[in-house]
Amino acid sequence: MKNLFDELSYDVSKSTTKKYSTSFSLGILALKPTIRPAIYSIYGYVRLADEIVDSFHGFHKEKLLNRLKEETNNALEEGIALNPILQSFQETVRKYKIDKQLIDQFLNSMEMDLKKIDYNSELYNEYIFGSAEVVGLMCLQVFTNGNKTQYEELKPFAMKLGSAFQKVNFLRDLKEDYQTLGRTYFPEVDMRMFNNNIKNQIEQDIEQEFNEALIGIKKLPSSSMFGVYLAYKYYLSLFEKIKNKSSDEILNNRVRIPNSQKAYVAFKSYVRYKTAFL
Repeated sequence: MKNLFDELSYDVSKSTTKKYSTSFSLGILALKPTIRPAIYSIYGYVRLADEIVDSFHGFHKEKLLNRLKEETNNALEEGIALNPILQSFQETVRKYKIDKQLIDQFLNSMEMDLKKIDYNSELYNEYIFGSAEVVGLMCLQVFTNGNKTQYEELKPFAMKLGSAFQKVNFLRDLKEDYQTLGRTYFPEVDMRMFNNNIKNQIEQDIEQEFNEALIGIKKLPSSSMFGVYLAYKYYLSLFEKIKNKSSDEILNNRVRIPNSQKAYVAFKSYVRYKTAFL
C-alpha cells in the first residue's frame, strides 16, 4: 500500500533532520505533533539540496542539482516521487499549498553556491532570500494552514528569522566556507582583512533581525509558537557565543553549542515561554 511508502518517506526526512541538526530536531519536537511531519519534510528537502552543493565533492554538482530540480518539478506535477525525501516534500507542498516560487527561489540560491561570486549587497540579499527566508515562508505556510491574512501578517517576521539564522550560520561556518569552499558571502568584505570591527557590524545587523523576529514569534499559532521560539533561543545562544569570540577565533574554529547546553537552553526557554508568552 502507498501509505507505507508515505510513512517511510516522512521517516526518512525525520531521520535526515535528526542526523544533521540537533537544534532543529528539538525545535520540531516542540511543535504540535500534527505539523511535525511537514516541517521534517521541508528540512529534509533543503538539506538534500544543500548537501549537493556543499558536500558532494568529486561529483558533478551542477548535474546533480539540475537532476533534483527536474525531479522536483516532476514530483509536483505527478504527485509522487521515488526519492523518499522528495516524496514527503511534494506531499507537504501539495497539502499546505506551498508557493512553487518559493521552491524555485531556493533552488536558485543553491545554484549560486556553485559559482564563484563576489557578493555585493544586491546579490547578498538575493542569496539570503532564496537560501533562508523562503524556507521560513514555507514553514509559515504550514504554521498558518491556509489562513492567508495571518500568513501575510507574519511573513516579514518569518523572513527576518530565516535571515538571522542564515547569517549566524555564515559566521559559524566562516572557516569552512572561506578556507575549504572558497566562498565569501558578506558583501564588500575582503576576508584577508576580516577583523573585529567588520564582525561587530555584521553582528549588529543580526541582532536587529533577531529582535524583529521575536515580535512575530509571539503572534504565531499555539501549535507552532514554542517550537519556533525554541529554535530561536538555540540560535540566539550560538550567536551570543560567536559574539564572545574574536574575528581570528571564528576564522579558525567552528563555534558549537554542546548538547548539554542545548538541554539547559530548552529548559530555560520553556520556563520563559510559560511565564512571558502566555
